[in-house]
Amino acid sequence: MSHVPGTPADLLRSLTRAERLLSRRLGAILADDAISIEAWRVLCLLADGQGHPMSEVSAEASLPPGTLTKLVDQLVDRNLVFRRIDPIDRRRIRAYLTARGRREHARLDERVRASIAELGITEMGVAETSEPGTPPAANLVRQLDDLIDRLDPARQRVHADAAGPHR
Repeated sequence: MSHVPGTPADLLRSLTRAERLLSRRLGAILADDAISIEAWRVLCLLADGQGHPMSEVSAEASLPPGTLTKLVDQLVDRNLVFRRIDPIDRRRIRAYLTARGRREHARLDERVRASIAELGITEMGVAETSEPGTPPAANLVRQLDDLIDRLDPARQRVHADAAGPHR
């Protein structure tokens, strides 16, 4: 590995280390309720109340479809999630939070946010690319999402499709 700060190897190492340490920290919080990091990702995605196709949940939770199915089965058994046939495309299944799932997500989200706040992320210096008035943590997430968009061909296609046809 290079000893020059700011190299691609440094970026990869830092992002990997940060993800592992944050997952470990949040995993300890969620373990009290027997919720895994993967289950937390699913609950967070479904918390918007829109319901999401299982294929989208699989991609966003970074889980293969078979693993996701088993995880969602467990969340269904705990009355946190339910599944319905997509009303537009009856070949697809959409997942939603139950009322209990929404309450559990809100309760756990409060604990997770408090733990993240202890890290001082909200007090970090604002980067030059930050939008005025936006909390630094939100800017960090935005910058990481931008990086993901540039690295993930599937997300590039989704954003291109959303932008509509080019003239």
